[in-house]
Amino acid sequence: MFDFLLRPLRRNFGEDKRFYRAIDDMFGFIPHNIELYKLALIHKSASVVLEDGRQINNERLEFLGDAVIESVTSDYLFIEFPDKNEGFLTQLRSRMVSRQSLNAVAKRLGLDDLVITNSSNNITQKHIYGDAFEAMMGAIYLDQGYDFVNRLLINKIFVHYLKLDSLLESETDYKSRLIEWCQKNHHKIVFSTVNDKTYSSAHPFFYSKVLIDDIEMGYGAGESKKEAEQRASFSVSQGFSDSDCTKLMDKLDSLDTTTPQKKKA
Repeated sequence: MFDFLLRPLRRNFGEDKRFYRAIDDMFGFIPHNIELYKLALIHKSASVVLEDGRQINNERLEFLGDAVIESVTSDYLFIEFPDKNEGFLTQLRSRMVSRQSLNAVAKRLGLDDLVITNSSNNITQKHIYGDAFEAMMGAIYLDQGYDFVNRLLINKIFVHYLKLDSLLESETDYKSRLIEWCQKNHHKIVFSTVNDKTYSSAHPFFYSKVLIDDIEMGYGAGESKKEAEQRASFSVSQGFSDSDCTKLMDKLDSLDTTTPQKKKA
């Protein structure tokens, strides 16, 4: 009853009518606390600086939204695929919540037209819409509760904006595949990832190396630790097939057994 009365009032009157209308058009409801949603649209490059020096942007909401989306997605896949194993569910979840997928969802929703940013570098803007989508889910969670955002994601976002069939056929989680292969073949894998702020203090890059049995096998770079490690894993997949890797590791194992050991003093 109250929503029926508030919808036309908030959509058409008041200084925040543009925000109410945008949320209603994208998600089909009128927010209780519109300030949360306005905050979700502020990229860190356009942070509002308070008198005490604190910067206000959407990063905290993004952190919360990321966790909410992953939780809802896990519930959804567990119910949707009752006969699939943990490895399948993990890989599909990773594809659904990847920056690439969420960025595409944000653009289909029209969220990209609302994000407030001062960044002029196209590279740094690569995933800001997906980040804003995560922040928006964080805002909805705080404003409407977990059950509401659960239904919204499953019944609206996943159904209309995520092409599950395409995700089932695609292969984007190279890191999980590489870790799974190493565990299956009893090889140690380590990702050595560093945050290099020399590129830009505002937009640092991450650099990652993949070491298998202490041997550097791949390299990648990205705007986040996750992206750098995925690219490093992809570089390994491009260089070696499963059979090639097995042959290489077998040779290394044989070298280890034939190399004379140093005598202890």
